[in-house]
Amino acid sequence: MLSITDISIRIAGRLLIDSSTVQIVPGARVGFVGRNGVGKSTLFHAIRGDLPLETGSITLPPRWRIGSLAQEAPDGPESLIEVVLKADLERDALLREAETAQDPGRIADIQTRLVDIDAHSAPARAASILSGLGFSAHDQTRSCSEFSGGWRMRVALAATLFSAPDLLLLDEPTNYLDLEGTLWLEDHLANYPRTVIVISHDRDLLDSSVDQILHLDRGKLTLYKGTYSSFEDQRATREMIDAKHAKRQAEERKRLQDFVDRFKAKASKAKQAQSRVKILEKMKPVTALVTQDVKEITFPAPEKTLSPPIIAVDDVVVGYDPGKPVLSRVTLRIDNDDRIALLGSNGNGKSTLVKLLAGKLPPFSGNIVRAANLSVGYFAQHQTDELDLEGSAYDHLRRLMPDAPETKVRARVGAIGFSGKAGDTTVKSLSGGEKARLLLGLATFYGPNMIILDEPTNHLDIDSRAALAEAINEFPGAIIMVSHDRYLIEACADQLWVVADHKVTPYDGDLDEYRRSVLSARGMRVSSRERDTSSDRQSRGKSEKRVALKQQIAQAEAEIERITGIIGKIDTALALPDIFKRDPKQAAQLTKARAAAAEALQRAEEQWLAASTSTGKAAE
Repeated sequence: MLSITDISIRIAGRLLIDSSTVQIVPGARVGFVGRNGVGKSTLFHAIRGDLPLETGSITLPPRWRIGSLAQEAPDGPESLIEVVLKADLERDALLREAETAQDPGRIADIQTRLVDIDAHSAPARAASILSGLGFSAHDQTRSCSEFSGGWRMRVALAATLFSAPDLLLLDEPTNYLDLEGTLWLEDHLANYPRTVIVISHDRDLLDSSVDQILHLDRGKLTLYKGTYSSFEDQRATREMIDAKHAKRQAEERKRLQDFVDRFKAKASKAKQAQSRVKILEKMKPVTALVTQDVKEITFPAPEKTLSPPIIAVDDVVVGYDPGKPVLSRVTLRIDNDDRIALLGSNGNGKSTLVKLLAGKLPPFSGNIVRAANLSVGYFAQHQTDELDLEGSAYDHLRRLMPDAPETKVRARVGAIGFSGKAGDTTVKSLSGGEKARLLLGLATFYGPNMIILDEPTNHLDIDSRAALAEAINEFPGAIIMVSHDRYLIEACADQLWVVADHKVTPYDGDLDEYRRSVLSARGMRVSSRERDTSSDRQSRGKSEKRVALKQQIAQAEAEIERITGIIGKIDTALALPDIFKRDPKQAAQLTKARAAAAEALQRAEEQWLAASTSTGKAAE
């Protein structure tokens, strides 16, 4: 059990957690929620032992392993599958020792332990996790250094999940994922066999993957049973009860105080007055919850409505290298009030499509017709790098309104969520959510006819995401969005477009159907993220299948060779004279280890045979 007892944590003089106690039982799946900046990540640091407590204690069972996402993405010559496999430190150490061990007793211990931890199935488990997070069979053999930072953080997540710690701590893991990866992670966490605590602002993950909610609010930790939706209902009820209790207590306090004020000077009533003073002193105040107002998000309306369609795309081919188009034969139209969500794994061309629609990427061929005077607002999370770190929200708005009076600029700064002193805070001092709000305000400053939102919810808390959904629904123009947040898509989108296999295709089903198709596909295979020039989809599919099968054959052959060597060592030990008489316990361990190794060898041979047979069929 994870026991958090009467802890207080203070950072830079600010009390983040104040005398809080909570118990989390083994096997619990806990969603950790609270406004940005209240101290959720700080508590993770304290649980890991990286941060001292001001008061109280945090205790875990002595043998529990804690796992959390590495702060830095792995970057080296090792393949992705090797990086993930090495995350199981015990297995990795045992396998290395097995290669050099000579003592029969130690050989038996190693092999018995490898069987206990199911080490022989590790490559398949690691490959399954990488596949779920969007890596094809070919990707898994590539060097980690070949991938971008975002994809390498996925590898770090895969390694953490593969190590299967007793306590898994995840801090906003979906920030590195696309919708498809998020759907897989939801399913994986829902079936995680040990204790997990996940900080998340994703409502759907918190409704589908956890069975308890830990809430941090005004320095206090409170544990609720159930999903996030259940938590919202329970908290609303609790707030109502607290408000009524606070009102009754205030009335009682007033009654007692009136008695004291009226009779404290009368000798005959002095004792009664004094007793009521003591009651007042002992009465612990009940504070009705003061709801922290969520800052509104608004998008200025376009000056005039354009004649539809505002964009018409006909048979367009687009990409970055003329010899390697990312999207081909794209035909679509966008009207004034469309709400379109783009689906598809990262790398399939969603960002390419939105750049095409925003006019930031010209087509190689085909026609694009835009309505006259079309204005497009474009938001992408990477644009935070373009903000002036030394400038404030006011400074950024002032540049767009050079001739406007001070009051008008301040009013506009307040309208995007930076009222009063907040408007003068430098960008480098803003939180991720505040930077996102500023970017949204800048991207939509001129009242565009169409707004493109590329992962707008990263760093926004749950309430701010709800405010964003409301702003999208109230905006009279068109919206194109790319998001891993199912809540936002379901709340706002009325069309789904799938970007995959170099095409853009309308999706007739809903997100539940799409989720089922993604989980089904990722349970068996992963669509390739590579951009190739082949126009023959069937041929490309066969080629990818052959590559995957060859990899499986190579892995099976290596496993057969390794296990055969282990069996040879065990047989040598069992052949020692009088071992059964001299040390029957050790002989029994060796016999058990040999039987387990023989079973593992049989499985590896069956895998080799199945892959070899499939390779022959794929070549036909």
